[in-house]
Amino acid sequence: MWPYIVRRLLWGIPILLGVTMAVFLGLHVMKGSPAAAHVGKDATLEDIAQFDREQGFDKSYPVQYLRYMKEVVTFDFGNSLKTDRPVGEMISEGAGKSVSLTLPALLLTSLLAICLALIASYFRGRKTDRAIMIMAVFGMSVSFLVYIVVLQYLLAFVLPIFQIHGYEPGFGARWQFLILPIIIQVIVGVGYDTRFYRSVFVEEVGKDHVTTAYAKGASKRRVMFVHVLKNALIPIVTRVMISIPFLVTGSLLLEQFFGIPGIGSMLLAALDTDDFPVIKALSVLISLLFILSTILNDVLYAVVDPRVRLK
Repeated sequence: MWPYIVRRLLWGIPILLGVTMAVFLGLHVMKGSPAAAHVGKDATLEDIAQFDREQGFDKSYPVQYLRYMKEVVTFDFGNSLKTDRPVGEMISEGAGKSVSLTLPALLLTSLLAICLALIASYFRGRKTDRAIMIMAVFGMSVSFLVYIVVLQYLLAFVLPIFQIHGYEPGFGARWQFLILPIIIQVIVGVGYDTRFYRSVFVEEVGKDHVTTAYAKGASKRRVMFVHVLKNALIPIVTRVMISIPFLVTGSLLLEQFFGIPGIGSMLLAALDTDDFPVIKALSVLISLLFILSTILNDVLYAVVDPRVRLK
């Protein structure tokens, strides 16, 4: 297993190089110096030139790219152009806030969707199945913004149950700001996941091992909740692993509307203000998370299915 993991990590290096090259070309070559966004409207050409010298934007493109690669290797991207704080410190603070939002939402969504999909496939073709699918389609068809606006109005204004905007760092205090966005994310995600898991379970029901289990006298409930669920773990693992990078990067829309200072809102603010160090750091972070989640996905394949061999 370890030789396979090492090889996959080495294969991830060209991907990371491609991402850094694309980000560098997009920021430094096509967009140019961000001096205009940071030195003020009344800045003179001398002020802009001084800003470029201080930030190293007056160097040649190869020199700037080599500096970028050094930042990637050391994961030290200097200070933010907007806040003048170390980028690494900002990311470590924002990541915790984003994970506080996305991890509970992922766990609840996955658990609820798997349970609903099992029930729907157990009662396939009956009223229970149709009712669950109608709710799933309705949940995924309504816009994210509609849920945000309606639930903010109902549960924060009409019924002042939850806080509508902000965040407090304490473990107990943070949940009054996070519960409502978590509910919204679960409502939207359950619809998609329930439909996907139901199709997986229905396909699994038609396989030979299920027919053999019935022939041996196993009850339908045991077949569905033991044989079908166990053998459907690979697509379930894949679905969950796809979401791992977004646990850290957060939900752009929810963080923006609920004022949660996580990675998602940080990325939007950096794009809006041309904060190059933050954009470059987050681009590398997201790329690394996708590479690592792909490797972890393959390793879990071998764990849940003994027939899978990592070569």
